[in-house]
Amino acid sequence: MHSAATDISSTGRPSSAAVSSPRVLIAAGGTGGHVYPAIAIADALQEECPDTEILFAGTKDHMEWHAVPDAGYDIRSIWISGFHRRLTLKNLLFPAKLSVSLVQSYSLVGTFNPDIVVSCGGYVAGPVGWVAARRGVPLVVQEQNSYPGVTNRILGRSAEMIFTAFEDANRYFPTGKTVVTGNPTRKALTTVDNEEAYRAFEFTPHQQTLLVLGGSGGARSINEAMIANIQHLHDELQLQVIWQCGPSYYDKYRNEAEQMELPNLRLQSYIRNMDQAYAAADLVVSRAGALSCSELALTGTPSILVPSPNVAGDHQTRNARSMADTGAAILVKDSNLKHSIVETVEQVLGNPDQLETMRRAARALAKPDAANMIATEILKITESKHTE
Repeated sequence: MHSAATDISSTGRPSSAAVSSPRVLIAAGGTGGHVYPAIAIADALQEECPDTEILFAGTKDHMEWHAVPDAGYDIRSIWISGFHRRLTLKNLLFPAKLSVSLVQSYSLVGTFNPDIVVSCGGYVAGPVGWVAARRGVPLVVQEQNSYPGVTNRILGRSAEMIFTAFEDANRYFPTGKTVVTGNPTRKALTTVDNEEAYRAFEFTPHQQTLLVLGGSGGARSINEAMIANIQHLHDELQLQVIWQCGPSYYDKYRNEAEQMELPNLRLQSYIRNMDQAYAAADLVVSRAGALSCSELALTGTPSILVPSPNVAGDHQTRNARSMADTGAAILVKDSNLKHSIVETVEQVLGNPDQLETMRRAARALAKPDAANMIATEILKITESKHTE
């Protein structure tokens, strides 16, 4: 057992001396919406208590396998995936994957011996969180969306505390366990130098920049709208464009874009330097995932939000509408984007007063302390465990 000295800082947070090297296992995977909040929590834990030992659990075939090491943290692999509604080879493998993932999770929890396990969602969080609860390890859940994912809803029954980004999510979890904190966001998004950001993309600050995001996997309808209108956006509106199309779409659109000769287009499968992308952008076209909305608010970036019609509970439409109602964003239906993107982009970028109003409205929605609030509560739980 680690020694435990009760030492609370003047801010009410456990100081780095409160718990000797607390050990935190974070399970998050699949998409940036799960992984980046997890990294933000890890960063906040290290800031609050530099001796914290942090280990991630993830899967090798998703973006966490690169994003987590890039952020400076170790990660271990769990072999798990989701269950598809139609009969596929992946479904036939699911029972074997589930069995192996439980064995791997027992080994990981037993070897690392965490003081607490944090579930930020994704399939990998299921077996890791389930094993933690069965072994008596304190479990907390961080839910990014107004409509929680299946994994977090199940784990919420065994969790000591559940951190939600939206009040709407609380009704899906046991009463008395939830705390509304907002979504954890990376502080690096607000500390980037604007001149360095332009240089990173070989852009000039004297032209407006459009940033187009489709989530870590890309969005088919956004990509189709872009390829149909990129020549006009680039040539007629004279925009610098950063377009993240997703790994599975990259080769197709790279070949098409190369034929158009667009020197101010930066087509990327995945953007690693999102801090610089936001800093360079005057306007963002994006899906309305919870993390995207939180990052747009934190960076004060005006946006055109295109909710995905294929998500549970239609939560992206709720997210986009809440942003649009405050004036921080414009909501465009997925089916209308291809025909309206040029007109909408031109309308917003051609109106400096509207851009400034949108920036202010976005910043007013930001919750920059979410990661620190969650880290504080996690350290309190580890402190309580050590004083039992």
